[in-house]
Amino acid sequence: MENKKVFLHLFPFTLPIIIHLSAAADFALQDNYLVSCGASTNTTVDNRVFLGDLTKPGSALLSQGKSISLANPSHPSNSSALYSTARVFTSTSSYAFDIKKTGTHLIRLHFSPFSSQKYDLHVSNFSVSANGVSLLSNFGTQFTVLKEFIIMVDTVELHISFMPNNFAFINAIEIFSAPKNFFVDAPTRFIVPNGIKEFTQNISSQVLETVHRINVGGQKLTPFNDTLWRTWVPDEDFLVLKSAAKIASTTHLPNYQEGGATREIAPDNVYMTAQQMNIDNVTSIFEFNITWNFPLGRGDSLHFVRLHFCDIVSLSLNQLYFNVYINEVVAYKDLDLSALTFHVLASPYYIDFVVDSSNSGVVKVSVGPSDLSTSLKKNAILNGVEIMNIKNFVASQAGSNKKSLWIWLGPVIGGCVLLCLVLLAGLAVFRHRKRKAKVKRVGSTGTGWTPLRVYGGSSLGVLSEGTALASPGPYGYLGLKIPYADIQLATNHFDKSLIIGSGGFGMVYKGILGDNTKVAVKRGVPGSRQGLPEFQTEITVLSKIRHLHLVSLVGYCEEQSEMILVYEYMEKGALKSHLYGPRFTPLSWRQRLEICIGAARGIHYLHTGSAQGIIHRDIKSTNILLDENYVSKVADFGLSRSGPCLNETHVSTGVKGSFGYLDPEYFRRQQLTDKSDVYSFGVVLFEVLCARPAVDPVLSREQVNLGEWALEWQKKGLLEQIIDPHLRGQIRPSSLKKFGETAEKCLADYGIDRPSMGDVLWNLEHVLQLQENETLESPDTGEVATVEHPARGEVPQFPPGSSRVERDISDGTSNISTSKVFSQLITSEGR
Repeated sequence: MENKKVFLHLFPFTLPIIIHLSAAADFALQDNYLVSCGASTNTTVDNRVFLGDLTKPGSALLSQGKSISLANPSHPSNSSALYSTARVFTSTSSYAFDIKKTGTHLIRLHFSPFSSQKYDLHVSNFSVSANGVSLLSNFGTQFTVLKEFIIMVDTVELHISFMPNNFAFINAIEIFSAPKNFFVDAPTRFIVPNGIKEFTQNISSQVLETVHRINVGGQKLTPFNDTLWRTWVPDEDFLVLKSAAKIASTTHLPNYQEGGATREIAPDNVYMTAQQMNIDNVTSIFEFNITWNFPLGRGDSLHFVRLHFCDIVSLSLNQLYFNVYINEVVAYKDLDLSALTFHVLASPYYIDFVVDSSNSGVVKVSVGPSDLSTSLKKNAILNGVEIMNIKNFVASQAGSNKKSLWIWLGPVIGGCVLLCLVLLAGLAVFRHRKRKAKVKRVGSTGTGWTPLRVYGGSSLGVLSEGTALASPGPYGYLGLKIPYADIQLATNHFDKSLIIGSGGFGMVYKGILGDNTKVAVKRGVPGSRQGLPEFQTEITVLSKIRHLHLVSLVGYCEEQSEMILVYEYMEKGALKSHLYGPRFTPLSWRQRLEICIGAARGIHYLHTGSAQGIIHRDIKSTNILLDENYVSKVADFGLSRSGPCLNETHVSTGVKGSFGYLDPEYFRRQQLTDKSDVYSFGVVLFEVLCARPAVDPVLSREQVNLGEWALEWQKKGLLEQIIDPHLRGQIRPSSLKKFGETAEKCLADYGIDRPSMGDVLWNLEHVLQLQENETLESPDTGEVATVEHPARGEVPQFPPGSSRVERDISDGTSNISTSKVFSQLITSEGR
């Protein structure tokens, strides 16, 4: 097939653009080509002049039979003037544009089919490429459509080529330079079906096709209202539950800050409107998300997603914390716009993601409340969404055209890499031996935050309101420090394949230390201060305590602007993942009881193991982890607080925790006691029994809050009707009755009416005993025979055949034995 090129060397029409952008943009367009295809005159649209491709001298080349100019015989008056003509190609042909400044460019192709005596453009079928890169394949349309692409142009000439299967057509073309830093080539959060990874390829090197551009909470924005002549459509048609959202708007212009978004990233009007949580009519305490579903094209699986934020709902800084979910994965936890925008309200900000939708045909975006919010009415917002298909994914631009170079460089580089590995291994061995021989000095090796204070060096004020204890363990913090180099080796330099989880604090990696100990490495975002109070609290708490049913802190690292916590590795993950959700394996009733008993032991030790005790403040199924033998351990002490002193009844503090698990009395009065943990644990008990989330906003109103809903069934004596179907036929009636009564008491409205964790533990072991040994239950009354507590220091007597003995450990000083039936308990009165 003959190739015919239509060379257009057009003069950029900069004057109207400068007028249009004078109040909104500080960048100058190096390249700006606007072409009205098939037109013999110029056309002005949105204050921009499109040159007719027949106005250039020498354009007689266009009439050689391979392409023709076509006029629309029935062009409606309300349609854009750009669609009154078209250029039709009957053989492969190209437009060529001189490029003054290489870099990222936007390409817009306008298609509006019409019928004439010669051609019916509705039946055309063709492909389009840019410098040989496919943009459209076997394309045809029945309707007016604008196709926008963003592409890296690294040559002095850009060719837009049309390859007809029968014939091709185009109505108008726009090509212009993208603003500087339109894309920042840095590792991007990569959302995959089962979690989050890191996308390390440069976004600017990819070919992107715009799929959706949404003005969330606002009206349609036309090119005339946008600095880059984009169209933004309202979000209403994409909202899953419209009643969950409420529009927020402002008349004040956004406070643009260096390092944040600019008017070229999105126009003012996008950041001046948003959707927020519709919490005006909520009468009970529970969480819900706002969710949008954005449909995708067939076969498209990799997408670039840009979310726009601007806090126009808060009255002061640090009021708004929320979570962002993409395809039901926590894409960004505890988002704090105040911190990201340098503590300026109403300052625009955007966050980029790459999403593997695995041909699901949709990108689901949700925003919902964060546990960090201290506001009585939690909130979450979203201002704008852009979704682009990553076409012809390029893993590396080095590619095939440099293969010959690698033939020579490969052996050289390979030798250098091998030498470096040998040197690194030797250095690691040296440092490991040096660490064993000498305890490292604590100092300020990082620059991102205030380092941990050495015991006795200063007052506790530096550790923030969330600090649980005033001093480290008997060996101080020094024994817990792990060199950064050791952590790098343990995680193979933070290999993405070792990621086992993520959260607002950062990524969690599986690692193996030099002594072959498996660990979970929680790495904060390097250089970020977010999560610093929790980081310090976690070290403070876990350096003081050790217990079989509390996740152990192996160590921490505070070097090179890093905040890293290293825990014992919990093979089976969170309890929640074994109750519901994708790919879960149901637990037996006995397994669930033993898990609850283990967690209760851990919480009971927190409450009674020191003079003031420790209140966890965030008991929930995701913070109860399971080892390879399904032994449960309580985790995540970042929100923990010291309990009240002996002459006090409570601790006055801001409300923190997770909705659905949050003690309503604590929420109302902001007075924290250990009974707040008891309430949260009561919700976990019903979660274990019913295998459903603590809050599920998609259910009917009376079912949204698990604690309230299950409590109603318990009070009616019909608890067996809402249990997990996998448990039907497994639970003895007496065991279920006692379990329901225990959970009900935990959820009493007032803390004074709730049992202590010691009482809860005792009752749960009774539940297990009733399940396994019906002989202790009176056949007439169903009452349980009294079993006396053994005296302090005595070894309790257990029924014949009882063999399981576990040891609780508290800094090596506790020696308390328990059985599978009853525990010897430290009572709160002994504190």
